[in-house]
Parts: sequence; C-alpha cells; structure tokens
Amino acid sequence: MRLRVAVHTRAPSLQWREVLRPGRGLVYELLSFGAPELGARLHEHGWGKTGMVPFGHSAPTFPSTPRKRRQYTAGGTGVVEFASPVPEIIEGLAKGLAREHVLDWGGTALRIQKVDVVAPPDFASGKAVLRTSTPVVMKGSGHNEHGERTTRQAWVLPTEPEFPAYFEGNLRRKAQTIGVDPEVSVQAITWVGPKRSFAVSQGHKPGAALEAEIHGAPETLRCIWSWGLGQANSAGFGWVIA
Repeated sequence: MRLRVAVHTRAPSLQWREVLRPGRGLVYELLSFGAPELGARLHEHGWGKTGMVPFGHSAPTFPSTPRKRRQYTAGGTGVVEFASPVPEIIEGLAKGLAREHVLDWGGTALRIQKVDVVAPPDFASGKAVLRTSTPVVMKGSGHNEHGERTTRQAWVLPTEPEFPAYFEGNLRRKAQTIGVDPEVSVQAITWVGPKRSFAVSQGHKPGAALEAEIHGAPETLRCIWSWGLGQANSAGFGWVIA
C-alpha cells in the first residue's frame, strides 16, 4: 500500500543532496504524530525477527517541469509517495499527514494538496515486473580472493556477478520479516540504469535503477511492491514505479 501525496512548491529546484535524504526523517516525524509508539519501536528495533524497516518513499517529482542539465528541477505541482506493506504503518503515516499542510523536504516547502491511497496490483499470476525510479543499492560480501572480509561497504551494482544472489536473498528476508511466503525468485534483471549516488544521513550510497521479473506468491509480490527493491528503502532507494 502507498500514500500518494500531491504537492505544490514555488522552489525551482532541489539541491541534489536533498533529493532523497529528508524522506526517512519525515516518515518518523509523521509517525510521531500518527502512531508514536509504533514509530519509536520501528526506529529502535525495526520490524519482526530481522529488524528490517518496512517502509519506503519516493523522491519528490514534478512531471510538468522541464529538465535542466545538472539540476533536479522542481516547481509547480508534483508528487511524493510513502509506502509500506504493514497496514499499521500506512495508517500512522496517513494520520500524520492529515495534520500537516506543508512538508519540509530538506528546507523546500511542499504544500500538500491531497493524499490518495494506492493499492498494489493483484499479481494473481505470481509474476511481477518491477522497475525502480531510484537506485537499487545492495551490499556484497566485501571478501577478497582469499575469502577475507576487507570492507563492510562493498556496494555491488546490478551488472556485477554477486548482485543477483544478494538481491534475491534480500527479497526473501523481507518476506520473512512480514511473515509471508518467502519462496520468491528473481527470473531476470531486464534493464539497468546508469550508476547513481545519493546522499543519506552519513555519506552517499551508490546503486542503479533496474527492472526485474520476480516470481512468488501474489501476497509476497504485493509486499515487495509496497516496500521496494534492494536495501535502504527507508532512505528512498529502490522505489518501485507504480
């Protein structure tokens, strides 16, 4: 499930470091009003046995604004979305949004015009083709040729050999976190965008947008659609295009 928030701003652009970075804090701020105990529990412990954090958000987008080289253009009417496979989180976010008139997106005022609830597709066939609008980030083993861990920041791109196994493992772990059928498989990665890095609270995370054909139980696919692909979905990465 996702909440699609129609917004309006007079700002002509967003600073690149603020394209994704404000979203995670904004989610917790909204939950502090709409579901304070849940928000605090998520922040401290995550969800379920894995401790993963089952929500994601998009970057604000302004489809009618012409693109400009090296700028993240804004202005006029746009959309920012928040999503989770957990109904209690969506309910808390909706309550939080109901009391807000303006979202502070890293210093840019996004005036709320309306909020719509968007349900995931049925995926009744057990097949989903999901494409992301933001980079999918994934950590690899960080091991060298001798099997020794040399780094804990070994980001792998979708084109690298290690990626598919870690990507599929992440999807199964998400399913286990929510308590749905974890038998999910990645049949193919059918498109990969260019490498991109976006700022998070500390540093940057690199990745690439992708499109993947994923098979699994319909309920599992609906959860994945609502959560996002790869890691760091709470920071805006791996946002699935509706």
